[in-house]
Amino acid sequence: MTKRLTILLILTITFFSCKKEVKNENQKLNVVTTTSMITDLVKNIGGDMIEVKGLMGSGVDPHLYKASEGDVNKLVTADIIFYNGLHLEGKLVEVFEKMESQDVKTIPVGESLEKNTLIGSDYFASNYDPHIWFSIKNWKIVTESVIKELSIIDPKNAEVFKTNGKTYLSKLNDLEIKLKEIISTLPKEKRILVTAHDAFSYFGKAYDFNVVGLQGLSTATEAGVQDVQKLANFIIEKEVKAIFVESSVPKRTIEALQAAVKSKDHQVTIGGTLYSDALGNPGTVEGTYIGMFEYNVNTITNALK
Repeated sequence: MTKRLTILLILTITFFSCKKEVKNENQKLNVVTTTSMITDLVKNIGGDMIEVKGLMGSGVDPHLYKASEGDVNKLVTADIIFYNGLHLEGKLVEVFEKMESQDVKTIPVGESLEKNTLIGSDYFASNYDPHIWFSIKNWKIVTESVIKELSIIDPKNAEVFKTNGKTYLSKLNDLEIKLKEIISTLPKEKRILVTAHDAFSYFGKAYDFNVVGLQGLSTATEAGVQDVQKLANFIIEKEVKAIFVESSVPKRTIEALQAAVKSKDHQVTIGGTLYSDALGNPGTVEGTYIGMFEYNVNTITNALK
């Protein structure tokens, strides 16, 4: 965070600490979220009872995201903030730490998961893979956590949150069944998923895919020439038919990998664009968590068959 933004944050916090008042019965809960996946989830649970302001839109990379002046205003006036945690929003950590000293409740949804269910990593700041939403089992637990936290801070609407949550959990159960049916059409030996960065390990664990990312868990990690050549050899050896671009990562990394394979007299196609760290555009099917997940699975299975 820049020095100017740090000063702004301190001044804004000081101002709103003096001005903040208890909400009356007719005011909605003011909720701020970080990633589009969390925004979609919170909207499904809160419905018309809350006002949700998401910081990150379609195609935004949370690993590299920096708080703007507008973000600071949203954060300090929030009643509750939901963020992923596990160092996904690495450049916002300092902001969240400052929020903790104010009358703003900050909830890292990743901490609702048992540590033994997380995928470890020696190459990421938290030592855990933060891409927890690619396990529907994880997302159900996160959903329960959001229901609980909203009910605590806004008890008068607790029953609404529980009802909405029950409906959403049922949709997640249906999604899980549907995805397994789609993936079952792809032979296990073809379940090799090569993407721009290592965002799909939870997906791979859930659906028996060998997942390989050109970059590491964080897109802040650059892939070198040796990384590209090594993965190109892997693709040739395993006869991988298609590799995938990600909507929140520049496509040049995967295009470089495709070129490296071609230089060795082999061919691999780009099977499509997957949504990894952000959902699609608002108003589209891919702009929802459920729609994004189904789209990704269809794209992967169709390209690898």
